[in-house]
Amino acid sequence: MQNTLTKNYTSTETQSLSSFLHSDRNLFLYIEKRLNKIFFEEMNHKNSIFRKVKSSAIQKMALFLSNNITRSCSIGIAGETASGKSTIALDIINTIQNFAQEYCIKNAITRINTDDYYYDRSDMVKKAGSFAEFAKHYDLDVPEALELELMKNHIKSLLLGNEVLLPEYDMSGTAIRRDNVKLALPSKIIISEGLFTLTDKVVDAFDFKIFVDVSHNVQKERFYKRAVERDLGDSADEVYENASTKAKTHIHPTASKADIILSGEADRSAYREFICKILQLVKEVYYNG
Repeated sequence: MQNTLTKNYTSTETQSLSSFLHSDRNLFLYIEKRLNKIFFEEMNHKNSIFRKVKSSAIQKMALFLSNNITRSCSIGIAGETASGKSTIALDIINTIQNFAQEYCIKNAITRINTDDYYYDRSDMVKKAGSFAEFAKHYDLDVPEALELELMKNHIKSLLLGNEVLLPEYDMSGTAIRRDNVKLALPSKIIISEGLFTLTDKVVDAFDFKIFVDVSHNVQKERFYKRAVERDLGDSADEVYENASTKAKTHIHPTASKADIILSGEADRSAYREFICKILQLVKEVYYNG
């Protein structure tokens, strides 16, 4: 992998950290250099969580962490079905929430689940007799199956500091969506993951765009395990083939919009450890008294 991060970190040798960081410009430069080092080391690790990182993403992260950008930030994570995007998102959320609890940080992170914006199709499921029969005739693997404009509006509203009532979609096979049932609070970080998170109708709601890449064999194995859990029955093959075909049209191209491409096959602990390194930098700068 070609490294896009070329700066080497050198500590300030003659000034104390606190006095050096008193300047907003110095704080930004310090954080940027530290981030470059953290990303560089991970990118050159044998089993790196990264497939690609744009240097502009590191710079933007430094702008947020140094408070040169003072508003909340938004993160969008996309990838095809069973790529690992939801697991990665939850690990990020849990790691940040644990840090926030330790340092009494309120409203650290809010999750927006893209799947909750599927249109309610419960009547169609009842008419078909089962979700398996419904799935044979209704395509869930296109952006048009979701109300992405509503999702974008909700994210934008949260970034403006507003509370938002979110929908909730039942993924167990009923295709029921209940609207205005989950209260989302404006937080320092708004994170969302889903198949179509980086598609045209919603992508510009995100400051950081992440795509999760996974090999075909691993993705297929995960899909069929999930198919059993969701009672897809003998429709699993047809659903998988449709999802794979539609992913080539609607999901794979969104990788080109990503600032960061992650490996969906890296060990879960590696993602958590990397986030902890970023949080350690936050601790050093803001919570060391």
